[in-house]
Amino acid sequence: MISVYLTALVDYALGKGLIQPADRTCAINHLLPVLGLDSYVQPRPEDIPQLPLQDILQALTDYAVAQGVIQDTITHRDLFDTELMGCLTPRPSQVIQTFQEKYARSPQKATDWYYRFSQDTDYIRRYRIAKDLKWTASTPYGQLDITINLSKPEKDPKAIAAATEAPQKGYPKCQLCRENEGYTGRADHPARQNHRIIPITLGGQPWFLQYSPYVYYNEHCIALNSAHTPMKIDRAAFSKLLDFVKLFPHYFIGSNADLPIVGGSILSHDHFQGGRYTFAMERAPVEHSVSFAGYPEVEGGIVKWPMSVIRLRSPDDGQLVALADQILTAWRGYTDASAFIFAHTNGQPHNTITPIARMREGAFELDLVLRNNITTSAYPMGVYHPHPELHHIKKENIGLIEVMGLAVLPPRLKGEMASLAHTLVNGGDLWANPDLAKHAPWAEQLLERHTFTQQNVMGILEQEIGMVFAAVLEHAGVYPCDPEGRTAFVRFIDYVNQQKF
Repeated sequence: MISVYLTALVDYALGKGLIQPADRTCAINHLLPVLGLDSYVQPRPEDIPQLPLQDILQALTDYAVAQGVIQDTITHRDLFDTELMGCLTPRPSQVIQTFQEKYARSPQKATDWYYRFSQDTDYIRRYRIAKDLKWTASTPYGQLDITINLSKPEKDPKAIAAATEAPQKGYPKCQLCRENEGYTGRADHPARQNHRIIPITLGGQPWFLQYSPYVYYNEHCIALNSAHTPMKIDRAAFSKLLDFVKLFPHYFIGSNADLPIVGGSILSHDHFQGGRYTFAMERAPVEHSVSFAGYPEVEGGIVKWPMSVIRLRSPDDGQLVALADQILTAWRGYTDASAFIFAHTNGQPHNTITPIARMREGAFELDLVLRNNITTSAYPMGVYHPHPELHHIKKENIGLIEVMGLAVLPPRLKGEMASLAHTLVNGGDLWANPDLAKHAPWAEQLLERHTFTQQNVMGILEQEIGMVFAAVLEHAGVYPCDPEGRTAFVRFIDYVNQQKF
């Protein structure tokens, strides 16, 4: 029976254009030793099952487990089925050639093909992504996107910071390095035999384009430095972001900040994240126009958003880069004790920026999100970080994706929300259940505001989780969205205009 599934996998690869008819015998022979086989008998066409890729791979993996070829663990199963797909994935040179041929006709045609290819090779596991829970919630800041991530584990902010300081070791040095392309993988590092990257040039330097295997939003891509070098927000970073949107004007691109707490999960490798998606922050309007001396072609404004965002817009990318650098330089050294903003304490820098670039109506647009990672005894995980009363929903760093209005919530919430829904409808002691006790203060407030039924409970919880996420973003904003906060924000704009660089 194993031959029919092996044949079904090769037929799948033929149907998706991963291999050509002339490659069929060679592909089968590459797969045989992976399965622990040394011979093959062509099954009758009517015996070959018509199954989705995930079912074919599961049958082949189950066989490998039964025969003792691999251990029966999730990690070893993933390593194994990726090796199978790696046997059917075209060489990097072929992938690059196809991408460049399509790019010559249209950047969008090139990325359309590459995104589909990344799914067809099972690098992006469609069937796992489909399990993520997604919805939108109405808030004072517009419709926020909420997702409960079921395909990637939750990360602790302290662990992220520790990883940044840890000495580099291993091969590849991290999961973003170019050396991941085609890598076999191991127990503590994913297999990437089916992974292909596209060379691009940003800021005159060699970079690569790939997609995230977790695709939190449509065409979630990553631009990565060819060298394993730390994240750094500077003038060159702004220039590279705008270079990217010149190459792919249908995509946005942004960078996590370059400091722990306010940065993303991998600060040790310089990279950006982008894609073909409109986030709530992009839809948010400018609520207060500002101007910057010496930049007559740049429109500026403070965005109506819970985090502190300066939006710059101009047809001249050179002016945008120069002004963004001036704002960053000013912010790096800016202290306003009355607003509890300190550039440094005990020799540690706190101020940085999360930048996002896009093309809009033929002009370049840069959103500069002011960040600060100061901690206190009251807020040891960060003053401008979700406060403890929100940790039952979200305690991770607020990185680029959350900044723009998409909550990536931990897998634990799926089961916890189901249990909470049952208790809210049927009654029970919220404090007695270890999984629900953390939610109890919040749930008691919900009981005061809502009458729960079996029909409405999940809809109410989804909306209320959205409101918690809005509060998370407010906590992460260095300037509150109130008159006093806006006055302090304008003080910083005035400070920028007073500086001579």
